[in-house]
Amino acid sequence: MSSRRAQLLDAAISVLGRSGMHGLTHRAVDAAAGLPTGSTSNHFRTRDALLDAVVERFAARERANWEELATTMYPVTPQEFARALAVFAQEATGPQRTLTLARYAILVEAGIHPSLRARLLATGARVNTWFMNWLRIAGSTDPERDAPILMNHWTGIVLHELAVPDPAFDPYPQIAALVTSVVRPRSAEVPT
Repeated sequence: MSSRRAQLLDAAISVLGRSGMHGLTHRAVDAAAGLPTGSTSNHFRTRDALLDAVVERFAARERANWEELATTMYPVTPQEFARALAVFAQEATGPQRTLTLARYAILVEAGIHPSLRARLLATGARVNTWFMNWLRIAGSTDPERDAPILMNHWTGIVLHELAVPDPAFDPYPQIAALVTSVVRPRSAEVPT
């Protein structure tokens, strides 16, 4: 990706994170990138083309964040897995707040535009695979069942913290309670 294109897409993500979907205009992206008027439309002729490219860029940045976390942690127990999710929630609501707000703006827009929904599913597949592998390593015997439960709860915790920030935000106790009740290592399974 050219550096100009990446600069524009990162600026677009910042606009989304600060102003929401209605604020995403070519002119706003030009201003956020510090580039002359018309720069964004030279690369992305329509708003839909811009939004499609933003989804790709945002997904790549989010994947990179997950992958960076994966290089620093290797959770092999449900408690360690919960700690990793808590750390990522704190990153998502702290240093990566603007990116996360852009993610939620895109998710809401996907509810209205099915083509965007399909793109999100495709771009998120790698993170989902990685997440389910971590679940297996942490002891889940059914990661396909456990992953949506845990990720949907994580998404809600993060959304709530973005909407109503708490200076003492510590998602670990809540995440740990859910993870340890959902992820049951093989030795803890009850025969049916």
